[in-house]
Amino acid sequence: MRAAFDIREEGRERILALKGDWTVWTVSDVDAALRALPAHGERALTVDVSNLGRMDVAGAWVVERTARAGEAPLKVLGAHDAAGRLFSAVRASGDETPHPPESLRGVVAVLDRLGRSVANLRREAIESLAFLGLTLVTLIRVLAQPKRIRWVSIVNVMEQAGLNALPIIMMLSFFIGVVVAFLGSRILGDFGASVFTVELVAFSVLREFGIVITAVLLAGRTDSAFTAQIGAMKMRQEIDAMRVLGIDPMEAIVVPRLIAMLVMTPILAFAAVIAGLFGGMLVCWVALGVSPVMFTTRIQEAVPVQHFWAGMIKAPVMAVVLALVGCRHGLETGADVTSLGKRVTSSVVQAIFLVIIIDAFFAIWFLEMDW
Repeated sequence: MRAAFDIREEGRERILALKGDWTVWTVSDVDAALRALPAHGERALTVDVSNLGRMDVAGAWVVERTARAGEAPLKVLGAHDAAGRLFSAVRASGDETPHPPESLRGVVAVLDRLGRSVANLRREAIESLAFLGLTLVTLIRVLAQPKRIRWVSIVNVMEQAGLNALPIIMMLSFFIGVVVAFLGSRILGDFGASVFTVELVAFSVLREFGIVITAVLLAGRTDSAFTAQIGAMKMRQEIDAMRVLGIDPMEAIVVPRLIAMLVMTPILAFAAVIAGLFGGMLVCWVALGVSPVMFTTRIQEAVPVQHFWAGMIKAPVMAVVLALVGCRHGLETGADVTSLGKRVTSSVVQAIFLVIIIDAFFAIWFLEMDW
């Protein structure tokens, strides 16, 4: 039946009497007439559904739009199987779209963005600390029951995140050592102290460049891979499937990656140190005539072993930071590709930022400890 309606007055009430079927296929016939009705002020129209046929969400929305006033629910006369529920559902989901905020300009816009950035930084810090606590609790629970450790996943991550990253880390560290030695030989040579290039290379590579280059490369390579892999699992609802099967995602996904990074990061940092020293040794040999034997002997005599440990101590901390940042952003990925791209970008930027901050903290701490 075609949709129709009547407006009648009963005392102080105006009644909208519905007739026929009010569905998505029929409401277009009465839409113009309903829009032409005079305004009914602050009082809602009473809806009579005694002669109403079928109704769907489209019909209920048209009636709700026409009859309602303020926040009070519609008053319905007569009995109908679905009208009351449809009116309630439409009203519950019929919030108006908020108007976009006014665009800010000039200094006000800069201050607004600065304030939002500070608020986001605070929220990120709180969420990161909460995720760290949850991860540590899960790790302790798994270590207390060694049978729960997923050795296959750990070894797989060690290969992908560690072993496969070894060539690029060693190559880049080699060239860093070359650059440091070359600059040191030129600058120190102006003061007649080019022989101290050996100490310069050793100090910089052992304390800073070895671990920092390793951590930055892992942030760009491995950390982004963690976020992309876990984010793709989240988009395909594999994380939800794990929870349905009674598998804790923290135990199955995060802990193996954390353990693998704790094992591989010191190894990669050590390899980076060796490659950096080798690059510096070649430059000293070619440019300064310092033989490899003399280079090695001078390092043993003039460079205390504490400088090596000052760099290696940072490796486990960097490993924890990289694993947690990559996994957290992966688990917080939304259901769309745009969210995945944003999370990968945020993961890499945040990881590199934290690596630099932590390295600066260690440098100040070692300076104050005279170590």
